[in-house]
Amino acid sequence: MKKLLIALIVLLFSVNAEAAVKTRTVEYVQGNTTLEGYLAWDDASAVKRPGILVVHEWTGINDHIRQRAEMLARLGYVAFAADIYGKGVRPSAPAEAGKTAGIYKNDRPLMRARAAAGLEELKKQKFVDPQRIAAIGFCFGGNTVLELARAAADLKGVVSFHGGLSTPTPGDAKNIRGRVLVLHGADDPYVNAVEVAAFQEEMRKGGVDWQFVSYGNAVHSFTNRAAGTDNSKGAAYNEKADHRSWEAMQAFFKEIFK
Repeated sequence: MKKLLIALIVLLFSVNAEAAVKTRTVEYVQGNTTLEGYLAWDDASAVKRPGILVVHEWTGINDHIRQRAEMLARLGYVAFAADIYGKGVRPSAPAEAGKTAGIYKNDRPLMRARAAAGLEELKKQKFVDPQRIAAIGFCFGGNTVLELARAAADLKGVVSFHGGLSTPTPGDAKNIRGRVLVLHGADDPYVNAVEVAAFQEEMRKGGVDWQFVSYGNAVHSFTNRAAGTDNSKGAAYNEKADHRSWEAMQAFFKEIFK
């Protein structure tokens, strides 16, 4: 009996050791542009589960975004980091990143189309329940997932982390089908009080189920360790805001996927 018990424990340990977060790059197409996303999932179960679309900052898919996708996978979701810019387009210098992001900020139909292409790619993944999908975005990506929601995408919810809030078509808020959670740095100089107030009024007029959380002493990019810790630069990592916002996202997901 003792030997059988030991054998079962060893087998269980072996199974758990083999189950791990898996990742792979995924090529897909929007229009004539080849895109390259990043997929993360836990292979411990073959059961279909909610899918989370992740949209990157203005520098494109980077280590921070890949890490977030893997964190979501460890929480039991299938995460797909969508590529808005195109394969190989990964600007690093601020001037270059600003110019690239500006292409999509000035062309919201294109921004929406690129995000929608990522959403469709996520839905194709075999472990994803296509009826339970949400989207999250960081900085530029926060603005992007809000635009995706305004385009009437079939999403249970969207989460913006220190993202832009403005839109040239605020009336499109009436098209939002899921719930909205905005996680904002209270001292963010790039998304000022005027933009915040306009967004909140847009949500009210659109009849959206929305939440807005501001984190004290936090500026732009508060989830990204690579941003440093100097708030005077306008973009900086904030450990408390990072932790609290990630917890808020998890509570939000439990609510929308219940």
